[in-house]
Amino acid sequence: MISVFGSANMDLVAYVSQAPKRGETVTGREFRTVPGGKGANQAIAAARAGTPVSFLGAVGDDGFGTEMRATLAEAGVDVERLRRVPGPSGIAHIVVDDAGGNSIIVVPGANGTVTGLTDEDRAVIAASQALLLQLELPMEAVVAAARAGRAADVPVILTPAPAQPLPDELLDAVTVLVPNEHEAAAITGVTDPDAAADALLKRVPEVLITLGSEGALYASRSGERLREPAVRVKAVDTTAAGDTFVGAFAVARAQGRAPAECLRFASAAAALSVQREGASTSMPTRAEIEDFLA
Repeated sequence: MISVFGSANMDLVAYVSQAPKRGETVTGREFRTVPGGKGANQAIAAARAGTPVSFLGAVGDDGFGTEMRATLAEAGVDVERLRRVPGPSGIAHIVVDDAGGNSIIVVPGANGTVTGLTDEDRAVIAASQALLLQLELPMEAVVAAARAGRAADVPVILTPAPAQPLPDELLDAVTVLVPNEHEAAAITGVTDPDAAADALLKRVPEVLITLGSEGALYASRSGERLREPAVRVKAVDTTAAGDTFVGAFAVARAQGRAPAECLRFASAAAALSVQREGASTSMPTRAEIEDFLA
């Protein structure tokens, strides 16, 4: 079982030919509300990729909260530890252009109320094969979850997004850090991915840098270094590609696969997701991933 401690947002997605510049108004061609949030996305991606998942986080007592809980449950995610709190749920306003690029504004809502762990949360984490974390919850809660994972000898996989300074007390508990190339550069001050990986390995045992159309770079303190090229497909919407990649990678890793196999499995899942619109709605099943690899 994989546990995910993270955000749940309702994505408010506008599709346009070209994203507006500051002060500009453009006409969109479509609007959708899609359950998302980096935590919920990774939970759904992992569940669809073939493993039991427990989600720890919070939604509001509004309609968005009800819909997000139902979406997670329908994807096979255990939502027993998903708190329901007074007030609005988190939302993400997303603009997607015809090239598949996106820009996102996140308003935390209920996610901002998650400032720590309960004893039940710690028990779920301790029973996990891996713990997935991101940075859309308050930092003190993320640190507490990472420490709980480390104390229970559970591998902690952190996506450092949205990019922000990472305290040593957090990184000391992280097993695998999974930034994209921009986040890796922001953390290290180094733009070259290999050099950034070297810098990050001074702080965490394993690094996996996602490089968009250039694939992914994996490096570990043991000296292993791998590059996985991206699968060439026509991208329709890249909104959840990173979360799909991380969720699938965590599943493969929890199954004991070698790093190279984990990268191929995750890359295939991400390639499938970008060919579909939406976040949680774009994530492939295990059967789809295996068929794609075959």
